[in-house]
Amino acid sequence: MFVVVWQFEIAEEKISAFEAAYGPEGNWAQLFRSSPEYLGTELLRDAYISGSYLTIDRWASEDAFRSFRKENDAAYEVLDRTCDALTQRETRIGAYTV
Repeated sequence: MFVVVWQFEIAEEKISAFEAAYGPEGNWAQLFRSSPEYLGTELLRDAYISGSYLTIDRWASEDAFRSFRKENDAAYEVLDRTCDALTQRETRIGAYTV
């Protein structure tokens, strides 16, 4: 399994829209589901810091993730630009093999 982890800081007034876009049924997960090797997304909200989130995207393998990105680069970039307005800060924590 291959896992990609991102951290986000979200303004209070954008939390609802962010959760809708980045949650397990959100826009990102819908795009990722075009790959049969996408295994799911978790959206974690910090219990103590308002507007602090992690996403964990799971893929069958690193090759599956790389293939998805290559085949869907244009759609990925469009969605990324669309969602930029929802975040104050976005940091890729890392990409891990399990």
